Amino acid sequence: MSTAPSPETVPAEVSREAGVPRARVASVDILRGLVMVVMALDHARDYLSNSAALFDPTDLTRTPPALFFTRWITYLCAPVFVFLAGSSAYLWQGRGKEASDLARFLGTRGLWLVALEIFVVSPLGWSFNLLFAFTALQVNWVIGVSMILLALGVLLFRPRVIGGVGVTMILLHNVFDGAHAAWLGRAAGAWKWLH
Repeated sequence: MSTAPSPETVPAEVSREAGVPRARVASVDILRGLVMVVMALDHARDYLSNSAALFDPTDLTRTPPALFFTRWITYLCAPVFVFLAGSSAYLWQGRGKEASDLARFLGTRGLWLVALEIFVVSPLGWSFNLLFAFTALQVNWVIGVSMILLALGVLLFRPRVIGGVGVTMILLHNVFDGAHAAWLGRAAGAWKWLH
């Protein structure tokens, strides 16, 4: 009589054949793809319409509904990308991967995003000038720095602690907003600059 456990009691990592990669979570990839399409719409609006130079597309007194909607919906892009990065990191670690491997991956990807923002997106994507002296640190930079911080968090804390910090930041986001940071005293100026 065999004492081997039944397939239902063997974790998926153990029961799968060696060398066969585990399937990706399709819903995460689909949502990421949808957000990229929405983001592409907004960037196309910036370059293909003169409205971006003339008025704010969220100004309801001047904006047609379609233009307003294409700009408004893009405010969800960066938060969804950050949420999916955190969710993907959690799923990666939940599959038994080492925290050091995940931290290396997140840190490397974060550094790439920061470098791309500084050396490609800002000078070429917005100003079309390699000699552009001012670097506008925008969404890619923020996501990159967030991934670097998450890499440190993965090494130092358990996933529940990181999740708790994330939920706290979402629920109390206005407390951390630069305009509402007077409670920080002397550090409020530095926080506002960082924010």
